[in-house]
Amino acid sequence: MTNKKALKFGGHALVWAGDWSEASARKAAASAKKAGYDYIEMLMIEPDKIDVAMTKAVLSEYGLFATASLGLSPETDVTSTNPSIVKKGDELLRKVVDKLHAIGSTELCGVIYCSLGKYPGPASAENRANSISAVTRLADYAADKGININLEVVNRYETNIMNTGKEGLKFLEAVNRPNAYLHLDTYHMNIEEDGMSQAVLDAGDALGYVHIGESHRGYLGSGNVDFDTFFSALKKINYSGPITFESFSSVVVDPALSNALCIWRNLWEDSDDLASHALKYMKARY
Repeated sequence: MTNKKALKFGGHALVWAGDWSEASARKAAASAKKAGYDYIEMLMIEPDKIDVAMTKAVLSEYGLFATASLGLSPETDVTSTNPSIVKKGDELLRKVVDKLHAIGSTELCGVIYCSLGKYPGPASAENRANSISAVTRLADYAADKGININLEVVNRYETNIMNTGKEGLKFLEAVNRPNAYLHLDTYHMNIEEDGMSQAVLDAGDALGYVHIGESHRGYLGSGNVDFDTFFSALKKINYSGPITFESFSSVVVDPALSNALCIWRNLWEDSDDLASHALKYMKARY
């Protein structure tokens, strides 16, 4: 696999706004542009609520592009042994791809291979097989529209399918599609990996998307994530692709998502200062 993506820095929309109404989209875009970001990562849990014309107009006005992320729910869990639930998951993911294509985006990321949440036990062979099949179908559908899919490796409290980079790479080998990549997130790596380097080195060109988040989801450098080692590893593999700053505070995130992500604390209130600091912090290291 050869990664031909361009290096760009972005910010998650939830840094600035809790929804994607026109007012919120404009606020997020204006703030991202002011801080110096190249793009916004949109949360697309409910693609039917995304206004394509408005989104394109706002992005164009501020000279930005968009990527999108989501996590599936128990009602759309493609690992399920219930075919009707898997079908709903397939339908949702195709809707997201269609919206992304209409907006002009080329990158989808997140927990798009299972429900985002704590499972009561390990995944069965059938669960894993169902997930691989669903992601393969999604990759083929997305490829026809020029979209890459990036599978985010998250911690054990949010999935039972892949918790480490090695597990993610093994999953990708089974999918075996040129537009399917690994997505690493420093917040989750800090919980599950032995260190902040090896998963990056193992991934190499298979790494297609990066989330930068602190151990407590707040200001970069104020927690215990070893960012220097992580960015050094990115340099060793000559990483080129999206790098998204991701931070959540209950001041901004909508209540439903706050509950899903266990965001109970107000870690920050000034989005602009947080985002500006994050971009400077990342660019000082990469």
